[in-house]
Amino acid sequence: MKAHERAASLALAGLSLAPLVVKVNPNVNVILTACLTVYVGCYRSVKPTPPSETMSKEHAMRFPLVGSAMLLSLFLLFKFLSKDLVNDVLTAYFFILGIAALSATLLPSIKRFLPKEWNDNEIVWRAPLIRSLSVEFTKSQIVASIPGFFFCMWYVSKKHWLVNNFLGIAFSIQSLHTSILQGVKMLSLGSFKTGAILLLGFFVYDIFWVFFTPVMVSVAKSFDAPIKLLFPTADAARPFSMLGLGDIVIPGIFVALALRFDASRGIKNSYICSAFLGYTVGMIATIIVMNWIQAAQPALLYIVPGVIGLVATHCLWNGEVK
Repeated sequence: MKAHERAASLALAGLSLAPLVVKVNPNVNVILTACLTVYVGCYRSVKPTPPSETMSKEHAMRFPLVGSAMLLSLFLLFKFLSKDLVNDVLTAYFFILGIAALSATLLPSIKRFLPKEWNDNEIVWRAPLIRSLSVEFTKSQIVASIPGFFFCMWYVSKKHWLVNNFLGIAFSIQSLHTSILQGVKMLSLGSFKTGAILLLGFFVYDIFWVFFTPVMVSVAKSFDAPIKLLFPTADAARPFSMLGLGDIVIPGIFVALALRFDASRGIKNSYICSAFLGYTVGMIATIIVMNWIQAAQPALLYIVPGVIGLVATHCLWNGEVK
């Protein structure tokens, strides 16, 4: 991990811990945590070789529809089944996924202190009854999973907002950086056109499910799992401000594409600046409108025009639209 990435990771940890030490405005905390998560995830997404699989335009068009089906399914589960039962099943699922995400996030820092053979030599474990099912891992990954295991045990036992945020940040970084599950590889964008289609689809998705139905807000409040970041407030009626991980990951993969595009041409701080600035402006606009109207806002309503608009303006300025 490079120096600027380590500094950003420490800043993320500091933002999560800050409310325990000093009084931090939750609005500022939301903006800084979201922006730093995107920053770290994007810089860790730059690799010597391009992604082996990329999302097609057809997949980008279908993605919001799949997301809508999953959101509606969760809403119906919470409506017709016991909320505690659904959350117990989801907690077990996120316990396993959380260990994988945290260990992958910590691994670059941990493996620098371990013997080289621990990083290179892979161990293959095969299931006793299903020999075709196998898992490959290194000793370094086992070491990195130990703190992840205890963090997830803390989450399961206490459901504290702080560990929820650590897990949520780890999920976001890993979704931008690499794949936790095989299907997440589809989040690697192949072109700006595909990225724009994906963002515009989720732009409509966010507006519809937040403004025209109670589904999004209901699921966000009922879903007791680290799919959102929580920020304590001084308001007893609204003890936490919430930010969904989708508001970080979905625009974040477009910002990461801008960074990889700059890296592929050997240029520093070109389109990544306009994309990241667009994300930051969108997050600030979301917080301003939310506090002004005093109602939940679809963050992508403000983030998507900011990201696509500034990158498109930059392309026009450089004469590189094609």
